[in-house]
Amino acid sequence: MSRTVESEGALETRGIEQVPDHERTGRTRELFPTWVGANISVLLLTMGASLVVAYHLNIWQALVVAVAAPVVSYGLVGLVGIAGKRGGAPGMALSRAVFGQRGNLLPGSLIWVARWGWETINAVTGAYAMLTILDIVLRVRANSVLDMATLLVFVVATFAISGLGINAVRTCNKYATYFFGVFSVLVLVYLAVRTDWARVTHHGAGSTAAVITGIGMIAAGGVSWIPTAPDFTRYLPRTASSKAIVGTAVGGAGVVVLPMVLMGAVMAVSTPDLASATDPVSFLGEILPTWIAVPYLFIALVGMLLINSMSMYSAGFTAQTLGFRVPRHWAVSVNAVISLVFGGVLMLVATSFMGSFIAFLSLLAVAFSAWVGVFGADLLRRTEYDGRAMADTTRTSAYWYKGGFSPAAVAAWAIGLFSGLLFTTSDWFTGPLARNNLVGEYGLGWVATIVISGVLYGVLPKPGTGAPAGEGEAAEATGPAGSASGLAGEQATAAV
Repeated sequence: MSRTVESEGALETRGIEQVPDHERTGRTRELFPTWVGANISVLLLTMGASLVVAYHLNIWQALVVAVAAPVVSYGLVGLVGIAGKRGGAPGMALSRAVFGQRGNLLPGSLIWVARWGWETINAVTGAYAMLTILDIVLRVRANSVLDMATLLVFVVATFAISGLGINAVRTCNKYATYFFGVFSVLVLVYLAVRTDWARVTHHGAGSTAAVITGIGMIAAGGVSWIPTAPDFTRYLPRTASSKAIVGTAVGGAGVVVLPMVLMGAVMAVSTPDLASATDPVSFLGEILPTWIAVPYLFIALVGMLLINSMSMYSAGFTAQTLGFRVPRHWAVSVNAVISLVFGGVLMLVATSFMGSFIAFLSLLAVAFSAWVGVFGADLLRRTEYDGRAMADTTRTSAYWYKGGFSPAAVAAWAIGLFSGLLFTTSDWFTGPLARNNLVGEYGLGWVATIVISGVLYGVLPKPGTGAPAGEGEAAEATGPAGSASGLAGEQATAAV
């Protein structure tokens, strides 16, 4: 972790500007608890239950899904995370080098709005966990007022952690990883002793298409973290191992996703209603004894708090790249207010929490995937990012391209997004090409989006840049206009 960040105290003051090399003293092993924390969610239990109840998979097929989903999604998280060590900046700031200073506003706006929904789902789940703990321990029954009170407490706590910055997020993730591991083992042992394994192992097998459905559904949650991966790797030195970045992402997610999904699948055999519960958390209080349920629900509550904190932390950077000229921690507050409002609506109005969640995931994954395809294809050809050009939002920026847009990137992103929606189906939206085909019918519209946008960007002609990456100092010495604009842009960003 950066010594400079530590010396500034608990509050991280750095925004979207490039981290200087002398401050990039992070270690790849610090990423492991980050990606563990990003997955400590009881929603994985309900999704695991859905594999059995909705898709009729047996335990062995659920195992395949639980292994494949984090490998696919967090493999992509790790690969895009490599851009963070190369560029030393958050993902949506690096994205300026790909889409252009103005062009980046298009995917940036969509990703920022998509974060609202993700944070709302997390906030509601955290509030449900608090309500369940209060019910079990104090026999306090939920009502509309208590619902809103617990939601407010959760959102305020989320804002506090994400507002403080990277040090607070990493510290909380580290300790949550330890506690989650201990209590997960307790739950697994309890289930192993109490489960009717003959009934579990003799459950009929589902179709191959249903297995693909499950992989797509669970992997979609990991896809939402891909654009934020550089946010957590930007303090790594340029010499950090790329293999380790990918390995810690897959490993950190896998050690959570695998047992949680399998636990949900096992629970569904005796409690099939878990897969469609309006409140997906309260079931744990019914299935588990109090001495396990209460601490486990508390850890789950902390996990949801950390997931939301990481999401809001990144959302603050995204807001800054969209032109919000406020400190990062105040940019975070915008998402906090939005998740509070939307969360209240979901808790008071929604009748099927899990149905809404899965429908949201399918559309969210497509929104993120169009950016992933373009950015990932660009990452294959780019080894460096010009920090001065990223900070300079004027016409003299090397990343201004044509009118502030990279035509190839914007076109590939737009076509990929539109095409992906055509191949996507959910409770809210069904694309015209989503019927009777493996990609759309079974939840892999986001895969089509990544492939289409990535291939298009790869074949379309790219605009040239002004000053090549790494030549900012030479450009400053020989080009007065470039120097002035670059310095002005850097100062403006520092002010943010």
